Amino acid sequence: MIIGIVLLGFLLTATTVSAEKAVILHVVGTVTAIDKKHIAVKTTGKTAPVSVKLTKQVRFKDKNRPGSNEPPVVGDHVIIEAKKENKALFATVVHYSAMRKTTAPLSSAAP
Repeated sequence: MIIGIVLLGFLLTATTVSAEKAVILHVVGTVTAIDKKHIAVKTTGKTAPVSVKLTKQVRFKDKNRPGSNEPPVVGDHVIIEAKKENKALFATVVHYSAMRKTTAPLSSAAP
């Protein structure tokens, strides 16, 4: 009986840790601005770019160079995996493919 009371007392005073499910959001679009602390992405259907904060833990994954951890540049297409904390988006992984560079067609010189 005493063990039951002690156990009940422990359960009533123990703190409950709720395991919140981390929600991953995706931001898809074209980079309009980037620096060490944030990336701005123009998405379809939005007039203003979406701002996503960058931390030291963010990973950059270039589709064309899998071993690289270099960030994208303005004009690159991105898919950002982000977490929402206190009404701000924080990037965890930035997948991107570099903007294709077009080459000028070879012109034949007239003699």
